[in-house]
Order: sequence, then structure tokens, then C-alpha cells
Amino acid sequence: MTTTLHHPTLGDITLSCSARARRISLTVKPSGQVRLSFPSYISEARAIAFLEAKAAWVEASRRRMAARPKAPTLTGEQIERLRAEAKATLPPRLDMLARHFGLRYGKVTIRAASSKWGSCSWRNDISLSLYLMTLPEHLRDYVMIHELCHTVHHDHSPRFHALVDRLTGGKEKLLARELRSYSIR
Repeated sequence: MTTTLHHPTLGDITLSCSARARRISLTVKPSGQVRLSFPSYISEARAIAFLEAKAAWVEASRRRMAARPKAPTLTGEQIERLRAEAKATLPPRLDMLARHFGLRYGKVTIRAASSKWGSCSWRNDISLSLYLMTLPEHLRDYVMIHELCHTVHHDHSPRFHALVDRLTGGKEKLLARELRSYSIR
């Protein structure tokens, strides 16, 4: 169930109560929109108390995102060129990385995802955003390695991060920090 809460200092907050959620989480989008997700067994009042406790973090996240350089708006023609380049470049590179590290994945798709650089399904199918083509090559590789590691650990557990760190030569945190300085759109 999704509703909107008007917070006196943070503005409109999307509240999402879901049986699938495992914990309370806050997401701040590049647009500044805030989403508060929580499991159905947690009361809305408790979730809002969590939001209140994290209000300073929300404001800091908004400031950080506002300071990011904005990606230029692309025309439909430019997006299609980017899509063609991504389809020609990313799947072979993903395959090379998978072979190099001895990892297996299902199928790979290229999408115009504007909220995530990539994702991995429970079937180990990997989806990559065509906007990866706007990143430096080492960050494209980092995203693909991150998604390949999800074929081993379908979570963001310490074991998952240890694997990503090992496969990136001990640079996971550095690469993740650098990637956060880029905006998809």
C-alpha cells in the first residue's frame, strides 16, 4: 500500500508498506523525492519515527544530489544511438568479465533504466542500463562485476561485498564512491 505524507520540513514523502519489505528503508531520488518503505508488521508511526530520526540524512542526501553534475537531456535519436552502442559493447564485455572471474549468468538485456545502472534477477539474468555508456570504462566494469557477484550472493551481505572487493582488486568502496558522483539522467 502506497500513500503520501506531507512532512513539515521534508515535504511530500511517499510511504510504502509492503509484505515483501524486510526492514525500514529510506530512498532519496536525484529529483529530491523521498520514499519511506517498511514491512507490513511495522506500524506507520514507527516508520515515521524512523524518518524523523533520519531527517538530517535526507536533507544531506538532497544537497549531495543537487550538487551532482546533471546529465544532459538526450533526444530520442541520441538515446537510440546510445542503445545501439550499449548492445554492441556491454554484452561482450560482460561475457569477458564473467569468463575471467569464472562466473555464470543467464541472459543479458539492455534497457533504458533511469534509476539503476544494472540489476540481477534471482534467475541470474542481468539487466544493464544503456546509460552505462556515459560512464568511464572502469566504472562500467565495476557495475558489471557488481551484478555478476549477485549471481553468487543475491543480496548485499558482507560476503557479497567481500567478493566484489576481491574482484575489483580491493577497490570496491573507492569505485562505489566514484560511481555515486554520476547521475543516470
